[in-house]
Amino acid sequence: MTELVNSAAADVIIRNADFDAGAEIDKLRRAGVGAIATFSGIVRDNAEAPGLIAMTLEHFPGMTEQEIQNIVDQARGRWPLTAVKVIHRVGRLLPQENIVFVGTASAHRQAAFDSAFFIMDYLKTRAPFWKKEETSSGTQWVEARETDDIALQKWVESR
Repeated sequence: MTELVNSAAADVIIRNADFDAGAEIDKLRRAGVGAIATFSGIVRDNAEAPGLIAMTLEHFPGMTEQEIQNIVDQARGRWPLTAVKVIHRVGRLLPQENIVFVGTASAHRQAAFDSAFFIMDYLKTRAPFWKKEETSSGTQWVEARETDDIALQKWVESR
């Protein structure tokens, strides 16, 4: 089981092992927190990947953690955040398994909501992960989606 942690505050964790979203939410609680916003992504079996057996996520160790930490640092620079946690799994994942957890904590809800959206939109487009889907008809690499790039634009334009 591999767990790679980046930064003294452990904002970013890349790991093979599953995570407990409820436990991670509890870790974000501290003095001054009035809002915690979270996103949990799971492997889905849907029309885009009929007969999905598994999804394999690969990354470039060291570079991936640093890129995600850069995203977290940008969020911390834009909103008054008390705590941030990003956990991203790598390796072979089955349908309904956890992929990613993003949690942000702030004194106020809008900062928590906006920063969680921001981090997730950047993760989908800028974090160096490669996804391969294994289906009943074979395996294929997943291409980037235009809709993810469009979602990112609102943050780029609002700088």
